[in-house]
Amino acid sequence: MIEDELRAAFARHEALTPPAGPVRAAIDRVVAVRRRRRQRVRAAGVALALVGALGVGIPQLRPDPVVDDATHFGDRATPAPSGALNVLVLGLDLRSGDAPPLADSVLLVHVPADRSRPYLISLPRDLEVDIPGHQRDKLNAAFAFGAGPGRPDLSRGYELTRRAVADLTGVRVDAGLVLTYPALRKVTDSLGGVEVCLPQKVTSAHTRRVYPAGCQRLDGTASVDLLRQRRGLPDGGLDRDRNAQRFVAGLVRRAKEQDVVTDPVRLSRILSAVGPDLTVAGGSVPDLLRVIPQLASVEPVGLSLPVVPPEGAKWQIRADPGAAPAFLTALREDRLAEWTTANPNRITPLR
Repeated sequence: MIEDELRAAFARHEALTPPAGPVRAAIDRVVAVRRRRRQRVRAAGVALALVGALGVGIPQLRPDPVVDDATHFGDRATPAPSGALNVLVLGLDLRSGDAPPLADSVLLVHVPADRSRPYLISLPRDLEVDIPGHQRDKLNAAFAFGAGPGRPDLSRGYELTRRAVADLTGVRVDAGLVLTYPALRKVTDSLGGVEVCLPQKVTSAHTRRVYPAGCQRLDGTASVDLLRQRRGLPDGGLDRDRNAQRFVAGLVRRAKEQDVVTDPVRLSRILSAVGPDLTVAGGSVPDLLRVIPQLASVEPVGLSLPVVPPEGAKWQIRADPGAAPAFLTALREDRLAEWTTANPNRITPLR
């Protein structure tokens, strides 16, 4: 009897029940929007990695905002950044155990206000600098001090390094990223390899692999192996910095050849491969891609801070008191084109 009454009650109210189709469709729409938001945030990170290599920056570092449907790469409401831009790119070696991470490569990418071409400026990891809140030490120690031991905080490591670089150079650092070796390997393989042009033979101290002088296409594993090499090179870590410039130049060319930055499908494949191995400093990424068409050339110019090599067994590398001040003044005043014309011997051959 109770069963019959329940059936009758359900039958009377069935007509009032809303159809399930629209509700399910609404739920699917919410899920799709959230998925697109997550993908855009991750895409922003990979875009900044590639665009950072191209010398494209963002105007300000600030915490991650809530991403809504209007703020994405296709939005044309926000103007492209103007003026000179500086992007700090850190190549990070995450060591095993409780050892704090060290920034093996410190590269400042400068894009002049006239958008002529990007400049890749290497800052030696062993350069003696003032580290805010700490003693005078190697530049790469700033990341370790900031990140801390155990489970390092990469954002804090970047921030302290950024402050040390800003104090050293006197320029505003507009944006940055931390690129670990796993991320570098994945990006390289996603592009099908990167061509690197070496002026001299390099023999790996880790794998014994020989990289001959000349241009060669390297996969991700070989690229990471090459970028770790400093032993046996005439100028040690300074030569490693120059090889990092050559790798970035090859990465730029490869990305341009494949239209990676402007092809959302290609970019999506790369971001899926890189995943969480890339840390974008600041997190808020406007439409960086609009700066690329402004560049007269994406072929970068390789430069290094003029330094005095260490003497004997000492690790300290100091800025050259005769040449560094003029170089830093040209950087601050956005006159690197003029400076390189007057100092052609200071340019790193990238091919």
